[in-house]
Amino acid sequence: MSLIAKRTNLPRLLSSGSCRSNTSGIRMGHFGKYGAMCWSTAVAPAESRSVGLEMFGLKDYEDYRRSLYGEITHKALLVDAAGTLLLPSQPMAQIYRKIGEKYGVKYSETEILNRYRRAYDQPWGRSRLRYVNDGRPFWQYIVSYSTGCSDTQYFEELYSYYTTDKAWHLCDPDAEKVFKALRKAGVKLGVVSNFDTRLRPLLRALNCDHWFDAVAVSAEVEAEKPNPTIFLKACDLLGVKPEDAVHVGDDRRNDIWGARDAGCDAWLWGSDVHSFKEVAQRIGVRV
Repeated sequence: MSLIAKRTNLPRLLSSGSCRSNTSGIRMGHFGKYGAMCWSTAVAPAESRSVGLEMFGLKDYEDYRRSLYGEITHKALLVDAAGTLLLPSQPMAQIYRKIGEKYGVKYSETEILNRYRRAYDQPWGRSRLRYVNDGRPFWQYIVSYSTGCSDTQYFEELYSYYTTDKAWHLCDPDAEKVFKALRKAGVKLGVVSNFDTRLRPLLRALNCDHWFDAVAVSAEVEAEKPNPTIFLKACDLLGVKPEDAVHVGDDRRNDIWGARDAGCDAWLWGSDVHSFKEVAQRIGVRV
């Protein structure tokens, strides 16, 4: 609907459905991750990087962690879903328009995208969380405002579409091979995502749910990134301390600052790391 769930740079992801570069280094708005995204953001300024990196430099910091854990720098890897692990296969506005034609939707794709942005930027007054349970009330509002169509059948068709493998694809084609190597090396894997309860069936539809030892979904945890609670929950599910985990995500505020507030290490997807193979190499696992 991008009936997608998460705070992130929604507008750009929705408009393209592909990995792109963003030099601003800051995300816009609360990304309904059904308009997913995966573009690079600028390297974090020195003052926002971890103290370890400032004091020792990247290589020295990694050597320091290996002195604690051996060849593996982290016991667990946490991964963001939409925008990092997953991407929408087609631009959101295109799907809203295409499916909506038979329901009388007249707005152009540009109009739909602009209205989506306006709706998504508005405070969601019914709850402190956008994604509560299946997220239907929130997404019904978004779809109706974006398209001018409040037909229930139209909404349900869109809502169902974004739970299928037609709507999404894996950002990194080597992800499965890398995650298998990480698990073989003893690294625990988890997903941490601002999403509604459709995330689990979506991961099953993409045949990647079995890659992970735990999934922390904001709609279930009742905390959305950058709230550190969701990262702490993921670590608890994996049985590791926050300082033993590294989180990888594409949103500086939600993923990097949120993870660090929880005590985890954090790498910005598209800036600090550009592929899961690179993630594995930094952890100390050869693929």
